[in-house]
Amino acid sequence: MHVAIDGAAVAPDRAELATAGARCWRAARDKREATQPRLHALLSERRCPMLAAAFDSLLNLYEQALDHPFAVGGEGGLSEDERLLANLLGAAGRVPGCLAAKRGAATALDCALCSTRILLTLAPKDIQ
Repeated sequence: MHVAIDGAAVAPDRAELATAGARCWRAARDKREATQPRLHALLSERRCPMLAAAFDSLLNLYEQALDHPFAVGGEGGLSEDERLLANLLGAAGRVPGCLAAKRGAATALDCALCSTRILLTLAPKDIQ
């Protein structure tokens, strides 16, 4: 059962949090380090460490659905992968079929998105 989360509930500061989490996750993966401790450290500074496991799961499933390593942007802005992730987190719908061709992968990613959306709405309103 899925609960519809209003896209407005994922405020801009939460979108920035998702981008920061994704970039932290990518950096840990690139260095072959454990991702959850790095995410936990980042998110603890922002008073929402409960998101570490959700982001880790979401990003693993998202990368599988992309069928390529998750690309991050830089100071110049967001990558296409980051923009799509932000759109998916802000939307209330299901994963588009073109993203995850396998039904099981799409279902798993959809569940991870729903869980992360819920946790983002429970995060402190003044996260940094």
